[in-house]
Amino acid sequence: MSQNDESYKKQWDQRYRDEAFAYGKAPNDFFRDQIQLLTPGTILMPADGEGRNGVYASTLGWNVTAVDLSIEGRSKALRLADEMDVAIEYLVGDLDNFGFPRESFDAIGLVYAHFLANKKSSIHRKLSTFLKPGGTVIFEAFSKRHLEYIKANPKVGGPREVDMLFSKDELAADFSGYEILLLEEMEVVNEEGQYHSGASSVIRFVGRKPKS
Repeated sequence: MSQNDESYKKQWDQRYRDEAFAYGKAPNDFFRDQIQLLTPGTILMPADGEGRNGVYASTLGWNVTAVDLSIEGRSKALRLADEMDVAIEYLVGDLDNFGFPRESFDAIGLVYAHFLANKKSSIHRKLSTFLKPGGTVIFEAFSKRHLEYIKANPKVGGPREVDMLFSKDELAADFSGYEILLLEEMEVVNEEGQYHSGASSVIRFVGRKPKS
């Protein structure tokens, strides 16, 4: 693990060590609405943090595999799963080090999964290999315009490095060949715990992997 990776891991361990859930216990609104449209199956939740989205998927009958750098996030997620009387598999480590079987998941949920700038596109392409043909990616994260919102209100959260933020063109390129069911940049007002609070600029993407 590089020094940048280790620093990033420590940042999230510190945030998730607090008793309160950093982004609340409720799922992200967009993820909640989109996952309800799909038939439950297997779902991979990269960067699932304290588990609010993976646990929610499990309550709908999904078989959830969550991954995150933070052992503290895992502890909180398993606690939340216990509260909701569901179970999830939660793996701790760098996505670069996980080799799930090809085409083994029905869906992938990427909810504010902001990876280091030099890794984000390669991670997206790697994740795509784990998705079954016909499988769905559900994505929401901060857009490059979000830096303007951070300047106006630091409580909105999000990376301060523009290269860790997203554009529609980047998503279309990372998931090239997918059927684009939704791809938009928009303003939303987040009320997700103490670290996502206020007006924000996001990219939303729903894509279906081609069957052939």
